[in-house]
Amino acid sequence: MAFGQYVNLDFDEIKQSIRDYLRANTNFTDYDFEGSNLSIIIDALAYNTYTTAYNTNMAVNECFLDSATLRENVVSLARNIGYVPRSRRSARAKVSFTVDGLTETSTLTLNSGIVCNGSGDNTNYIFCIPEDITVPVTNGVAQFNNIEIYEGNFVSQNFTVDTSLSNQKYILDNSFIDTSTINVKVRQSETSTSSVTYKQIDNIIGITSTSSSYLLQEIEDERYELIFGDNVIGKKLANANYVTVSYITSDGREGNGASEFSFVGNITNQDGGSINADLIGLVTTDEKSRDGDEIESISSIKYYAPRIYSSQYRAVTSSDYESVLGYIYPNVESVTAYGGEEMSPPRFGKVFISVKPRNGDFLSDETKRELIQKLKSYAVAGIVPEFVDLKYLYVEIQTNPYYNPNLNDDSENLKTGISNALTQYSRSIDVNKFGGRFKYSKAVSLIDSVDSSITSNITLVTIRRNLRAVLGQFAQYEICFGNMFHTQESSYNVVSTGFTIDGITGTVYLADEVINREKGRIFFFTYTEGGAPTIVKKNAGTVDYMHGEVLIDTVNILSTSIANNVIEIQAIPHSNDIVGLRDLYVKFDMTNTTINMIPDLIASGENTSGSRFVHTHSYYTPTFTRKSNSPVSTAAAILPSTASSTATTTTSGTYASSSSTSTSSSSSTSSSSSSSSGGGY
Repeated sequence: MAFGQYVNLDFDEIKQSIRDYLRANTNFTDYDFEGSNLSIIIDALAYNTYTTAYNTNMAVNECFLDSATLRENVVSLARNIGYVPRSRRSARAKVSFTVDGLTETSTLTLNSGIVCNGSGDNTNYIFCIPEDITVPVTNGVAQFNNIEIYEGNFVSQNFTVDTSLSNQKYILDNSFIDTSTINVKVRQSETSTSSVTYKQIDNIIGITSTSSSYLLQEIEDERYELIFGDNVIGKKLANANYVTVSYITSDGREGNGASEFSFVGNITNQDGGSINADLIGLVTTDEKSRDGDEIESISSIKYYAPRIYSSQYRAVTSSDYESVLGYIYPNVESVTAYGGEEMSPPRFGKVFISVKPRNGDFLSDETKRELIQKLKSYAVAGIVPEFVDLKYLYVEIQTNPYYNPNLNDDSENLKTGISNALTQYSRSIDVNKFGGRFKYSKAVSLIDSVDSSITSNITLVTIRRNLRAVLGQFAQYEICFGNMFHTQESSYNVVSTGFTIDGITGTVYLADEVINREKGRIFFFTYTEGGAPTIVKKNAGTVDYMHGEVLIDTVNILSTSIANNVIEIQAIPHSNDIVGLRDLYVKFDMTNTTINMIPDLIASGENTSGSRFVHTHSYYTPTFTRKSNSPVSTAAAILPSTASSTATTTTSGTYASSSSTSTSSSSSTSSSSSSSSGGGY
């Protein structure tokens, strides 16, 4: 082989290539003898070639967004396509307090900077506001209501513009800045009293030569640089202009959860004089701190940068909404969006968005309103974004692992190992997301690989939705699983936990009766353990096996056996691979997963004939009711004689829900959704 023809960068093969070259030249001898001087020189040449090739390869990798590993390079490459990575985000809380006993005072101003000390999880944090807040004084009392405060330290930095410098930079010295709190004010000179506020922009659409704006970019060490206009795109700074930049540096996610606050800020009157601290009342918490987050990770930058670039900061398709939402709201764990034309019946002109936040299960109504307002600058005219609460599709398994007692006789230890492996899988990227997929083969192989003593396993899969009932009112419910049902028996393929209904004494359950391959009917029955079911209502709804939908006709539910007004509805999936459809969020539920260890008597040699081998069903054994490990309701059942409701409700959609025409129902049950009075999750 010719010396210059390389096919790989392996050290030994580089060394062999050099030897092959020398072998073709009769002037050199003893190069095959490892102890010779020439052999040592060959090693040095091979090492040098290998190191140079490695460094060249790494340098080339850093030139491309997909392969770059250093944050500075990833950020720089993303900057080339106009993407600014999200900064660290301060945890935000809302507090209220009053100042009374005021005389000859017309207004009070809460000055920017430190406002409160917040405590949570045995840790104290400083909370600030980025700008002054002024309120009027009425009858000697000033009320500061729903003041949004930010975790972190308030920092101010000044620059004097010097046009004699050819490349003056405006670099913020601190790391961990929450860029959403940056406030830029420009004065004509340091002695000027009036200032102009400059606004941050993320693209140049609508920006003129007189716009008071600036661009922001991340530089090395997670710091930021301000870039001002040039009188073509944005207004240019003049010589001796005095720039004041204030911002908050944050601890990010660590600041979440603070719920108790004490005032340590500075309040002044209309004349600038400080007020007596004794006049300030106790601080009440309207909303504990939330939404704090770390700086955007490298993997997130690689994912979102090309998608934001392809959308050109405009939300047209559903995937555009997913990309833009992840960009404007950093607390997103998973997001899905789909057009109204995909619904049945279609709802044209709308796009539906469902978000799983990192800290919590649902978005608050206020957060939804804020996000809709932000999306308006990206959305195309005529398209109305609407947030819907995510719906959990729970996956549960019943597994029976066989093990060889000769190799491991501690069944409890094996059970713990299997539980830990499945718990780890329940936190993986396969599940716990929209469009997630529970992969049956992966779960089964995980069980087998926990220990060499495990010989096999028989594992069954069930799916569950939680119906949140509207108590004491007539309502209809629709529960969608998004996966085809399996009809193994003529009845009881779909079962539930208990509840009570108006006019029926005792605990009631629901189940299905198969009509044909595609349809079935829902019926209500009472049941005592060890007895036979007693049907109390034969036509209580319908079930669509092909689409995985359960419809419950008008019923007045008074109480539930499970806490939080929940009825758990369980079904057998047609496929063991479970997929999240639209706004269904796949969640592998370990709480209701059962593990039953069985000794393998054949593998251990104890019973090689197999006459005492314990057989486990590969198909489901029918049960009349669902057995659940969820918390039991402690609320007393409402007696039929005390129930009062005349409102009849209907519902439509793709999830377990109910909506009422009764005003009292809407106000009492819409804690997690602004569009329905009750719902599944």
